[in-house]
Amino acid sequence: MTMRALVLGLISAIALAAPAGAEDVLRVGNPSATAFSFVPVNVAMETGIFAKNGLKIEYLSFGGDAKLQQAMIADSVDIAVASGPALAFVQKGAPELGIAATAGPPLLLVWSVRADLPIRTIKDLKGTKVAVSTGGSLTDWLPKELARQQGWGPDGITTVHTGGGPPALMAVRNKQVEGWVTGVNQAWELEAKGEMRTIVKFGDVVRDFIMHVTYATNKVMEKNPDAVRRFNRSWFEAIAFMRANKSETVKIAAPVIGSDAALTARTYDELMPMFSDTGKFEKKDLAVLARSFVELGTLDKEPDMSKLYTEKFLPSTPVTQ
Repeated sequence: MTMRALVLGLISAIALAAPAGAEDVLRVGNPSATAFSFVPVNVAMETGIFAKNGLKIEYLSFGGDAKLQQAMIADSVDIAVASGPALAFVQKGAPELGIAATAGPPLLLVWSVRADLPIRTIKDLKGTKVAVSTGGSLTDWLPKELARQQGWGPDGITTVHTGGGPPALMAVRNKQVEGWVTGVNQAWELEAKGEMRTIVKFGDVVRDFIMHVTYATNKVMEKNPDAVRRFNRSWFEAIAFMRANKSETVKIAAPVIGSDAALTARTYDELMPMFSDTGKFEKKDLAVLARSFVELGTLDKEPDMSKLYTEKFLPSTPVTQ
């Protein structure tokens, strides 16, 4: 055996013996296991995008932004794919920063009412009660923003904090409220059953906004900044894959969001436009978000939004399929 062959053989043996430990492990959390908004993580896992970028993902779900933020503070999660309004937690001292603005207008959310009610237009919503998740949440702010735009005043509508999901639907069915703020999937399923009617698509009400943001803890940004950078690149590679491969995306997303293929395909068509291809934080969108913090009572005054995020972990070159 020649020396060259021996060296090549040794290199190959070392490569084969190298542990999968060459991959960096990131603990990633989301506030909702069934939201299409966070399907890009599933896509990146299923298609091998994370593995290609040297990452192994431990994917965890939490019951809302507040619980996810608690996990970030407790160092149980490194990366959070969450909501734009969660930037307020950074202002309050959470040890993290936004590292990518991943979705813009709130296309995911709609205002639906009971089908037996004579409510058919936005104007008919004045004076009604609407079930939302919690006080200070995005679902709480959106109907109030609609009321503000309509000039209805502070008592134009009443938000009822039910915790979202099944409790909200129960409040609707028990006629404690006329409607609720929910995701498009749930709204369409209930419309098909004749229970509900969608009146408002919030993406039409609030066009300048940051619906979703990815966050990283200060600890992981300091200890492994390259892994954070590779996470962002993987996310945007997943977005590029999703745009170019509808059928494959629907196949991955359907069991995640709990819908059949037809409804998932409809969700894909409705929501893909909200995703950013760059992750940039636009000033006009940040301004609306800052105003919402004050209107909801989350913060006493509008913060310096530039201190709540960083763009240094975004891909330096455009990501394409």
